[in-house]
Amino acid sequence: MTSSFDTLIDRSDTGCAKWSRYRDDVLPMWVADMDFASPPAIVDALRARLDHPVFGYAMPEPALVDAVRSYLRAKFNWIVEPEAIVFVPGVVPGFNVALGALLKPGDGVVVEQPVYPPIHKAAANWDLRRIDVPLDYTADGWRCDLDRFDTALADASALLLCSPQNPTGMAYSRAELAHIAATCLANDVFILSDEIHCDLMLDGRRHVPIASLSDEIAACTITFMSASKTFNVAGLKAAFAVIPSADLRARFAAGTRGTVDSINAFGLAAALPAYRGDCAAWHDDLLGYLAANRDHLLARLSKEIPEIVTAKPSGLFLAWLDCSALGLEAPYRFFLEEAKVGFSPGSDFGADYGQFVRLNYGCPRALLDKGIDRMVAALARRAA
Repeated sequence: MTSSFDTLIDRSDTGCAKWSRYRDDVLPMWVADMDFASPPAIVDALRARLDHPVFGYAMPEPALVDAVRSYLRAKFNWIVEPEAIVFVPGVVPGFNVALGALLKPGDGVVVEQPVYPPIHKAAANWDLRRIDVPLDYTADGWRCDLDRFDTALADASALLLCSPQNPTGMAYSRAELAHIAATCLANDVFILSDEIHCDLMLDGRRHVPIASLSDEIAACTITFMSASKTFNVAGLKAAFAVIPSADLRARFAAGTRGTVDSINAFGLAAALPAYRGDCAAWHDDLLGYLAANRDHLLARLSKEIPEIVTAKPSGLFLAWLDCSALGLEAPYRFFLEEAKVGFSPGSDFGADYGQFVRLNYGCPRALLDKGIDRMVAALARRAA
């Protein structure tokens, strides 16, 4: 059956970063930006906002705060007070503000490896010590070594967590999160949790916000979320932090001075239908389409390029491909130049990951197949 997600949308001449980075003959499958139309309810909300011809400074209305709180309670059984919701222009600016507000130069920040570039680079933005915790590839996919977290957190002031994990697609279990949180509490470590992909869990999985585990954990945690990835509105620049602690809220607010004065009016307009539930059916259909794309990708790679090793992602719309067995000096460069497919280079996610690429399968099936076809053909030409 044809899905609306199969529709090919021409994004050229729209100032689109994803489709403007490479030459016209390159198929972009890199940045975490889906090639799907945003939900009709969001498009309608933006059109309605355009009917008012004044676009001044904006602030979240009480209806949006209520919608976010109701959403968190319904989706994650997480009850937060209105004052805990703090809107920011994006998750990346949010956790950078938090690092600058809560830590001092030289403090240690624990991050997973591999991890997506803005987290990988964040410690250096504030002259902090990045303490890397490598994830392990196991028979059950990518997993964390809790002993490594314990050792790292004993020497840290903050944990910059990516949950669910980008680029591996790993979902932390409730038990893993509880262990990590307990270690943070024992060592007086702040938790800054990037949970921007929390609404993109596949196969019926349910995300667990680390701050939802207990009031004690919530008191030392700042959680960052946004409608941007799930509803494909990243360009509208709106996100929110959940900061239950009044002290952390005050310190975070102090850190925003001179940098964050208001949130994009259209981002706020888009967030209301997203969190009010107006897009629920669209969201369900999206998750089904992404799961089918993921399974299609893994099946084709297993059959046609079995040398590429990848775990089945639990969520997101990203696949982390280990190309080591292909014998390529630089997989990213090979696929860009020989296959005309633009992936995210693995080296951007950590120095040890140059043999990896990250593939975005959040696109119509025809584009996904086009990318795989190009990979297969380029490798066949190399082997000839």
